[in-house]
This record gives sequence, structure tokens and C-alpha cells, in this order.
Amino acid sequence: MITFADFERVDIRVGRVVRAEPFPEARKPAYKLTIDFGPGIGIKRSSAQLTTLYRLEDLEGRSVLAVVNFPPRQIGPFMSEVLTLGVPDEQGHVVLIGPDREVPLGGKLF
Repeated sequence: MITFADFERVDIRVGRVVRAEPFPEARKPAYKLTIDFGPGIGIKRSSAQLTTLYRLEDLEGRSVLAVVNFPPRQIGPFMSEVLTLGVPDEQGHVVLIGPDREVPLGGKLF
């Protein structure tokens, strides 16, 4: 089990996808996302396995939640700076997590 203090160390913020691109070099089908987290965190990039349920054009402008305090991770030729959050549906396809209303970019989950 983790403590509440452990959970508080995970920095989960809201960002807006400003660009979504194909990622053909990924081992598993994925997109490259560029996400704006507002002035405090700025623009970060993420690799996300969303190709089954989302089209590129549906992602741009969408608000998402992401862990912003993990170290960057090399995914093939791409450096993923944040972990975009989602949960699997019944078939195991990733469904994005995001606020259902407009909130300020960079807002922290608590």
C-alpha cells in the first residue's frame, strides 16, 4: 500500500493537446502528442497508444490529464516527457482521462 504522502508526490496536471502526429516508428501503434500545460510547466511531449479509439484530428484541442514529474523516457527515436493518463475499455483500448469542463491549464489533480 502507498500512503497519502506517496500519492501527493505524483504531479498530475491538466493540459491541452496542441498537436497530434503519427508515430510510425513505435513498436505498438501510438501517436506523438504535444501538450500545453500552461505557463508554469509549458509545452511537453508524450507518446500515447490511442490509435484504436482516437483519430489525430479528434485529439487536438482536447484536455487531458498527465503525470508531469516522471523523468523523460526514450520511446524509439522520440523522447516522451509526460505520461498521458487513460484507462482501458472492455477490449483493452486506452480511453483518455480529462476534465469534463474547462479548467485552467496546469491545474493540479488533488
